[in-house]
Amino acid sequence: MSKLSILLIEDNHTIAQQLCEYLEGLTWVVDWASTGKQGIELAIEQNFDVILLDLNLPDIDGLEVCSRIKQQSTVYLPILMLTARDSFADKEQGFGLGADDYVTKPFEFREIGLRCEALARRSQLHQSKEISIGDLIIDQGKYTATRAGVPLKLTNVGFKIILSLAQAYPQAVSRSQMIHSVWGDEQPDSDALRSHIYSLRSALDKPYDFAMLETITNVGYKLVVENES
Repeated sequence: MSKLSILLIEDNHTIAQQLCEYLEGLTWVVDWASTGKQGIELAIEQNFDVILLDLNLPDIDGLEVCSRIKQQSTVYLPILMLTARDSFADKEQGFGLGADDYVTKPFEFREIGLRCEALARRSQLHQSKEISIGDLIIDQGKYTATRAGVPLKLTNVGFKIILSLAQAYPQAVSRSQMIHSVWGDEQPDSDALRSHIYSLRSALDKPYDFAMLETITNVGYKLVVENES
């Protein structure tokens, strides 16, 4: 992986110093913000490859910082949350607000480096008009999708759903996160997502032997590729 630009938003000076030293040892460029306000300003003003975000900040809760960055940024900024909050509810809330990955403390610095590289690679997908996953190709510019060269008949909502899944690949997208990415603040009817997922399955998977759209129990949905290790 080429040199990455990292923003660390962390109020613990000891952890911040140690993590910065490790990441800079990988020849990466690291900026550090000790408050949520400063972190939001830096995130919006500059282009970072990955943002490392602690949730327990002195001025603004990290979840709110994540939400503001995702709403205000005009580019895709991957956010890796660093926190001692390890319950499923906490993780679901974080992903629902746009977090791209989640690591609980204590963590190994090497794992943070590997996750940053993975998020940066995913970010490159967002910068391309075409996203290719297995035999699925999504053209963000033309608002079209094909599988094995065959155009998929998708509704507007169906395309938004498959695009959100492709952008999160290989991670899952929670139901709440998907609803927010498709409908924004306008909450749909209770069965709307389920209905659109059913229609998407019919278009994406029904004509093929391998199903790419997978349901993750108690989480949401993800795309999978045949023979993926």
